Amino acid sequence: MSITTTGPGVKYSRVMLKISGEALMGDQGYGLHPPTVQRIAEEVKSVRDLGVEICMVIGGGNIFRGLAGSAQGMERTTADYMGMLATVMNALAMQSALEQIGVFTRVISAIPMDQVCEPYIRRRAVRHLEKKRVCIFAAGTGNPYFTTDTAATLRANEMSCQAIFKGTKVDGVYDKDPKKHPDAKRYTHVTYDEVLQKHLGVMDASAIALARDNHLPIIVFSLDEPGGFRGILAGQGTYTRVEG
Repeated sequence: MSITTTGPGVKYSRVMLKISGEALMGDQGYGLHPPTVQRIAEEVKSVRDLGVEICMVIGGGNIFRGLAGSAQGMERTTADYMGMLATVMNALAMQSALEQIGVFTRVISAIPMDQVCEPYIRRRAVRHLEKKRVCIFAAGTGNPYFTTDTAATLRANEMSCQAIFKGTKVDGVYDKDPKKHPDAKRYTHVTYDEVLQKHLGVMDASAIALARDNHLPIIVFSLDEPGGFRGILAGQGTYTRVEG
């Protein structure tokens, strides 16, 4: 395995960035907002330029959400597969944005679709990371009933990532919704078990349990804060750290 050299003050050499599909919508209510996709791509590039190896998982909720589809009468397995295909579309959009600014990227799908992207092969994905390519893992785990949160945690463990960075609309984990409750309290540090017991909504329960069992820290930060991703990697900014 190659030796990774990161910039001064950078704590992690390989990380997983998990963002929701809704993060790509911008102010729209649906679909992709190209300027927002481009802004996130610039954030990723700024971190890659520090020497950090980056994996990404992007949700599909801006196009189709499996659980919502099943709630409207669609069979759950079918709805979840449709959601997986939506994540592939988002991954391709992010790949295009990254490659336009000179970042070599690979979209790697848990569901084989060779004309569109690579199938998931762990050793090949690790080699891409060692060559400083951004790896975007699409189609979740390839199985229904699992969210992209669980897929991100699974891939982060398989890729030996040192942390999961969860980009959200708020700058950390709160005891209640800060947009609805001005007195909401932000945690600077919270344990995996507290997240589960207090239903804090960082990630779904299976993802939190998988991170806990493998001692993988989760850092929750605001994706809307310009330079936030790079700043937190350098030990600055506002965020919540979830760990044991």
